[in-house]
Amino acid sequence: MQPNISARIMLGVGDYGATKEQGGVIRTMALGSCIGLMILDRGTRCVGMDHIALPESSVAPDRAKQLPGYFADTGIPALINLMKQTAGSLSKPSNLIIKMAGGANVADPNNTFNIGKRNVLAAKKILWQFGLGAIAEDVGGSHSRTVTLYRDSGRIILSCPGRPDWEL
Repeated sequence: MQPNISARIMLGVGDYGATKEQGGVIRTMALGSCIGLMILDRGTRCVGMDHIALPESSVAPDRAKQLPGYFADTGIPALINLMKQTAGSLSKPSNLIIKMAGGANVADPNNTFNIGKRNVLAAKKILWQFGLGAIAEDVGGSHSRTVTLYRDSGRIILSCPGRPDWEL
């Protein structure tokens, strides 16, 4: 699957996309144990998101080649590279705003696998390797989240069935 760079982007599991188009919107739905990692570049006005399902690509190297966004260790570098291509370059790290949502425990009541927590920790580790870190997060819990990122305002709106929408 090729990454998406249009103005209106709907991401599925393992997809990632970026836009610098005016009016651009990136959305992903039903983040349970998956995480949505969002990067906003204040300098280039480019935004990107990755829908990460698992922490490490070593469990399925062939899948990582076909769908790098599926794993934190391949998806975050792929998103950063896509944003560089989309914007021509990325600003200095202090101009990057990084946020994440998801990482819930929705299908593992005994915490046997802790996929959500492992996804969050893996994403933080990869970001740290780039000298980056999230400034805001809405992670954990037991509810899934839908995430909508608006390029023009930089707003990130989260929604969940049975709850009012909130901003990250």
